[in-house]
Amino acid sequence: MNLTFATASRVLSQLRGDHRTVALIMLLPCLLIGLIAWMFDDQPQVLDRFGPMLVGLFPLIVMFLVTSVATLRERQSGTLERLMTTPIRKGDFVAGYGLAFAALALVQAFVVVGFALLVGMDVAGPLWLVVVVALLDAILGCTLGLAASALARSEFQAVQMMPAIIFPQLITCGLLMPRDQMPQVLEWLSRVFPLTYAIEAMTSLAAGDEWADIRGAVGVIVLFIVGAVVLGVLTLRRRTA
Repeated sequence: MNLTFATASRVLSQLRGDHRTVALIMLLPCLLIGLIAWMFDDQPQVLDRFGPMLVGLFPLIVMFLVTSVATLRERQSGTLERLMTTPIRKGDFVAGYGLAFAALALVQAFVVVGFALLVGMDVAGPLWLVVVVALLDAILGCTLGLAASALARSEFQAVQMMPAIIFPQLITCGLLMPRDQMPQVLEWLSRVFPLTYAIEAMTSLAAGDEWADIRGAVGVIVLFIVGAVVLGVLTLRRRTA
């Protein structure tokens, strides 16, 4: 456990010195939501309907990108290989990274939700649940990024993983079209993607649902987070070949 916290502390120290990455994590989702609010300034119902979905979507994408590149950089620089000569285990490394980015995701969730409310988003459901789901979505993006980084050999390939993993989920998650109106094969496919349940939870909260109505979707998101962490541990390599 001490090694996990030491890894998390090291990652957070590195992030504090990386102002561009922190700005990307905190400001980019706000910028995108702000642009949408501006575009539909005369149609506030659009932001009320789609705002909660975007609050869950944008942090997931940003955290996926940042985590996958950061983890790959650890391998390329030889940091991971040096760490593995110490008593630290793969589980400590992945858990430490996950804990560090979860802490960052918590701040991001408050910033993004607060900004969305500031620009006019109105949520019928409990606001604290919106923050919780946004946090889980950001953590999901982190864990998926950790798992995806094992497939990349360069930072460019890590960036390419994002459209390969995220875009199919975007198409089938229900953001563009209600899932029950999709071809049946795509509807079935959407059930195995975590983003589907993130959008489902946020859509329900936008409509005024409570915890009892979204706990199933939240449970699935948590299961995907755990699965991605396990996959990240199993596929973690000391260095990039």
